[in-house]
Amino acid sequence: MADKFMQIMLTPAVQRVQDQYFGKHEVVENPPETDSLTPDEADFIVSRDSFYLATVSETGWPYLQHRGGPPGFLKVLGPNLIGFADFKGNRQLISAGNLATTDRVALFLMDYPRRTRLKLLGHARVLDAREHPELADQIAPPFLRGKVERLFLIQVVSYDWNCSQYITPRFTGAEVETYTAPLKARIAQLEAQLAASAIVAPSANG
Repeated sequence: MADKFMQIMLTPAVQRVQDQYFGKHEVVENPPETDSLTPDEADFIVSRDSFYLATVSETGWPYLQHRGGPPGFLKVLGPNLIGFADFKGNRQLISAGNLATTDRVALFLMDYPRRTRLKLLGHARVLDAREHPELADQIAPPFLRGKVERLFLIQVVSYDWNCSQYITPRFTGAEVETYTAPLKARIAQLEAQLAASAIVAPSANG
């Protein structure tokens, strides 16, 4: 767990609730200004095909949105910088609108098969892709480049890895195909052997 993450999260209200239930509260002293992403976080981020993005509206309401794309659509652009391309969608622009007034975001990244999750805190800005075509070319998956309208850049402040408790493993169709391919191949092999044995086996009445 990165120290800066807990220093941000352990507000006085949180500490009072910890006192109520546990008789004491956690304290993080002298955390760094930011916690840089290590290769472990970077590898995990770029291998995701989806994540959840939380923003806060100007009226104080949280908003959580699912973002998806091919693995690698969420890019690591620096030690504390990540980004992704925003494609044509439902035209609501709620996340983009929220970020126009409050730039704080939280990201929740899941690896269901391995029961692993990573949380990120950061400051985000939204750029018009038409005004930054070179950056759009760098961030957007090539086959989706024509659908890019905005670019999200997130300066990561800190992160936290959660334990695997209560995460139910879930698999994509492609992952199921990968995991079952050896079994299917073995079944086909055995069926072929059985069919060959039936052809050459002598008849019971012969």
